[in-house]
Amino acid sequence: MENNELQLLVEDISSKSFGKPFRHKAFFNKRLRTTGGRYMLRSHNIEINLKYLEEHGMDELIGIIKHELCHYHLHIEGKGYKHRDKDFRDLMKQVDAPRHCSPLQSQAKKRSKIHLYICTGCNLVYKRRRRINTERYVCGKCRGRLQLEKTSSE
Repeated sequence: MENNELQLLVEDISSKSFGKPFRHKAFFNKRLRTTGGRYMLRSHNIEINLKYLEEHGMDELIGIIKHELCHYHLHIEGKGYKHRDKDFRDLMKQVDAPRHCSPLQSQAKKRSKIHLYICTGCNLVYKRRRRINTERYVCGKCRGRLQLEKTSSE
């Protein structure tokens, strides 16, 4: 699917499901990684992650478009367009739009490393996903020096 086909699809869904025209641009953004799409507040454009079409098909893409169109139409009308707003939740139910999109298999959770630090003063163990600078940080309990014990995969 090309950007011009996506534009026509978004305009069609907007007129059929919402009864309102979509007057801005919709296009694929290959740089999106963790989200199915996004509505841009300033430009009113909608960006869609192409990987969702490739991995999950047309039904998932239509759900993402409906979700982003909920943001679009409510923002244009000056109503609550954020996920926590009642207007947004009501419109999502009305047009049968999903709250979240399915996770991508290509972006499955990668195994992260766990770093174990031990305080040389009180032997308190700290588990961290990110490495810390042991020259700069000390134990929060006794202010003793921290020592990297081991790094392991989760």
